[in-house]
Amino acid sequence: MTLEKFKAEVQTLEKFFTKYCENHHENLYEKNYKLEYKQEEIKSSFCLCDDCHKLISYSFERLQECPHEIKPMCRRCPNPCYEKSKWKKLAKLMRYSGMQFGLIKIKKLFNI
Repeated sequence: MTLEKFKAEVQTLEKFFTKYCENHHENLYEKNYKLEYKQEEIKSSFCLCDDCHKLISYSFERLQECPHEIKPMCRRCPNPCYEKSKWKKLAKLMRYSGMQFGLIKIKKLFNI
């Protein structure tokens, strides 16, 4: 996967986790992340609860180790690398956040 694609995936995870955690959890705290990909360092920092920080760290690990040159969506991957329990949590989080972002776009469309 290209560096640009990797950065886009990191930003997507960050947006979706932030949206979900802010709406569902308390005791949020900021944590800094340094990800390395193809000799480049990507820095990121955001506020999540402890469980979400653990899950996003796991997601970053999986992303960094993705063996595909052209990365498919994880749900369509022929060789999924997520543990089943963590995959279910991530799918729930992504589904919720995706719906929220979709509703925001609709509200903006109608100026609500």
